[in-house]
Amino acid sequence: MRLTVFWQRMSEHFGAGYADTFARDHVMTELGGRTVHEALDAGWDAKDVWRVVCTAMDVPQERR
Repeated sequence: MRLTVFWQRMSEHFGAGYADTFARDHVMTELGGRTVHEALDAGWDAKDVWRVVCTAMDVPQERR
């Protein structure tokens, strides 16, 4: 998954204003105690990060 697609999906689910705030501030155990930004910076694949966000935040199946 390209990062542009990842951020588009984040914006669609969380809203354009909150997606970055969530990605910067919300530490997720499933990402090894990292935020979304930290996981991406550490080399995690955007598709894997999106799957974690979907599972942890109960993103509806049709938005995955």
